[in-house]
Amino acid sequence: MPNAIYYVAYKLKKSASIPDFLLATETLNNESVSKQKGYISWEQFRDGETWADMLRFETAEDLENFKETSKNPSEAALHFYSFINLPSCKMHAFTLEKKH
Repeated sequence: MPNAIYYVAYKLKKSASIPDFLLATETLNNESVSKQKGYISWEQFRDGETWADMLRFETAEDLENFKETSKNPSEAALHFYSFINLPSCKMHAFTLEKKH
C-alpha cells in the first residue's frame, strides 16, 4: 500500500523569529501532528526564504483524516500558522509507491 505525502511550501512573515518558529513547529508536531492516525514523519526544509514541510502518512485515507482534522486548528497550530505568510503557501498531496 502506498504512503501518502502532504507537501507544503511557504515563506515566513518578515517579522518572524526563526528560533521561535522552529519551537512552534516542534510543539505542534509533539502535541498534535505526531498523534494523528497513520502518521510516519514530518520533515522540514529551507532554501533561502522558502520553507517546505513534508508530512508522511501510512495511507491516503490517513492523510485525508489529518486534513479534515486540521480544519479546526489547535492552539499550537494557530501559533505555528502565525509565523507563516499564508498567501505564499502552496500545497500538494500525493502517494509514494514502494518498490519491492
